Amino acid sequence: MNAITEPRLHTLPNGFRVVTEHMPGLESASVGIWVSAGGRHERLGQNGIAHFLEHMAFKGTKRRNALQIAEAIEDVGGYINAYTSREVTAYYARVLKEDVALGLDVIADILRNPIFDPNEIEVERGVILQEIGQSLDTPDDVVFDWLQEAAYPDQPIGRTILGPTERVSSFSRDDLSGFVSEHYGPGQLILSAAGAVDHDEIVRMAEDLFGDMAARPALVAEPAKFVSGERREIKDLEQAHFTLALEAPGYRDDAFYTAQIFASTFGGGMSSRLFQEAREKRGLCYSIFAQIGSYSDTGMMTVYAGTSGDDIAGLADLTVDELKRAADDLGTAEVDRARAQMKAGLLMGLESPSSRAERLARLVGIWGRVPALAETVAKIDAVDVAQVRAFAAQMASGGAPAMALYGPVSKARDLDSLAGKLAA
Repeated sequence: MNAITEPRLHTLPNGFRVVTEHMPGLESASVGIWVSAGGRHERLGQNGIAHFLEHMAFKGTKRRNALQIAEAIEDVGGYINAYTSREVTAYYARVLKEDVALGLDVIADILRNPIFDPNEIEVERGVILQEIGQSLDTPDDVVFDWLQEAAYPDQPIGRTILGPTERVSSFSRDDLSGFVSEHYGPGQLILSAAGAVDHDEIVRMAEDLFGDMAARPALVAEPAKFVSGERREIKDLEQAHFTLALEAPGYRDDAFYTAQIFASTFGGGMSSRLFQEAREKRGLCYSIFAQIGSYSDTGMMTVYAGTSGDDIAGLADLTVDELKRAADDLGTAEVDRARAQMKAGLLMGLESPSSRAERLARLVGIWGRVPALAETVAKIDAVDVAQVRAFAAQMASGGAPAMALYGPVSKARDLDSLAGKLAA
């Protein structure tokens, strides 16, 4: 095993990319395939199929049945899983260093040789319908799906990842195979490995497992357009769930790090303005936070709070007031604290091979390279108070928000009222 600790990137002739980082002293590794296809790559009639496909990957191949897939990894003490987001589907395993080849072989098998057995499709359809039902019964899950739809109506990026029940109930074997044919070409696949790995060995494995795939053009996702909108569902629940969104930068935007630092000062932790004002000083809620969710071409800053039906109007007013106030008096200490939190989160994440493998894949997907850690830290350090204040002012005056409300929300402000308060 070599002692290289910098990320290394290699592209096979067919466009398949391999990125690795050796982490000295580790006895295990995280390996996986990140596919540049998720919920926003689906057509309307396909909504939910990327997630369905992720489930079906573990239900049998030409070489292994579902139990054998699980046993192959768990017999050596490993762990295998997958997830679907709006822009990516990932299949990954954590194994000991001597089992890296096995882990990659299993992942390659489930990606390249799925049989999509009709009986297994029906079984997994039932599992996913149960997952959808569970999500619909979880207010602080479903309200975020509604907010996404309100912000990006009639767009792939605004639809739920799980998909609606009626779509999931109708997907066929041909539908699954068709999505693979459209989106799982070698140019859309990134093999990422971190931990006790050797780059040259991983590249040789990639050539054996994926080198024969024929290159094909990628289908481009529909551009996203943030739109102001509201969804309000009144229901007899214990808490009123309030979410508010404003358009924010995407991953490739120069303001990305400024946005992240502002969100941290505004609602990123116990010392943030929203937490201190809404919870600690006024007792309006138990949970409140702000975060930035970014995509390749757009993003949104989201505020969430769970409160009482009587307090929801006051909490919404407070959120807008704090946003406007931040543009005027956000301080150096707050920005310094947020900058430190962001750097610490980045560096702590690098101690985990799983987090590091995911970061490598994400950076290659965004930039086509892995920027040096020093480059990223320098961008975080370059953000100053004036930039964060200016970003806060932009958030407060940059356009009408989107909003989703669920529970005893009859006393909540309407969207026009909050938008007017922002613009005032």
